[in-house]
Amino acid sequence: MIVESENNEVVSEGLSENYREVNRGQDMIIEKATVSDAGELLVLQKLAYRSEAEIYNDFRLPPLVQTLESMEEDLKNHLFLKAVIDGRIIGSVRANAREGTRYIGRLIVHPDFQNRGIGTRLLDEIEKVFNGCERLELFTGDRSERNLQLYQKRGYLIFKTAAMTDRTNIVFLETISEIRG
Repeated sequence: MIVESENNEVVSEGLSENYREVNRGQDMIIEKATVSDAGELLVLQKLAYRSEAEIYNDFRLPPLVQTLESMEEDLKNHLFLKAVIDGRIIGSVRANAREGTRYIGRLIVHPDFQNRGIGTRLLDEIEKVFNGCERLELFTGDRSERNLQLYQKRGYLIFKTAAMTDRTNIVFLETISEIRG
């Protein structure tokens, strides 16, 4: 259940239960992250975004230069889900609500755990939290082929492209409830 403030910001949310699955013999839990996870999430984010920086030859991408203080603030203003195996955060996704749209961002998975469906499971769970909302939006780099493929396979459609830096363009994708069915 999502509870919003008067200005449509998420102020309270709850997952009906933790999501568990076996991931190559290891239990994975997907649960809400808290401000106390900020440091570990920031380290994971910077590690996960290195491959994106290499694609664009741009190591100034916002996820790579984010500070701990900024991450802590994001954790206060966004819903974060984390994927945990053996007490270690190996993936995360965040979302917030503004003006009737739920914005999903920074879907990350530790490089050692990629290509195992963890990113897909995180996206499944964040979408379930926002089940019933009219519109979901996210963005990724225009050369991030695996990301674009995942999102488009799930029904997200490109609606806009914009420059993020002088080397990097981002593609905005959305899914509207009628499209999601």
